[in-house]
Amino acid sequence: MLTCVSAYSSDQDLNVTDVTGSGAEVDVATHLLDGTVRLSVLWTDEVRLHPDDAERVAQALLRAAERGRRIAEARGSGPDGAAVESPDG
Repeated sequence: MLTCVSAYSSDQDLNVTDVTGSGAEVDVATHLLDGTVRLSVLWTDEVRLHPDDAERVAQALLRAAERGRRIAEARGSGPDGAAVESPDG
């Protein structure tokens, strides 16, 4: 049997849903192979957030960006596939 495995790792600290009670969720995930960051709004086209929840999403994006940079640096390339030059030359 084949199992579908995602290369994305979701931020487990983020648990944000729509204030209207629609069940919409926000997901922030980092691609473990290339370091790109995915922001998903699940179950709808938009999500309305309380200000505190919006801040939690922003913090999750910052964590994912840092994780993505570390992954890309470890591969020796940026998320777009371009070579990353080290700051010391």
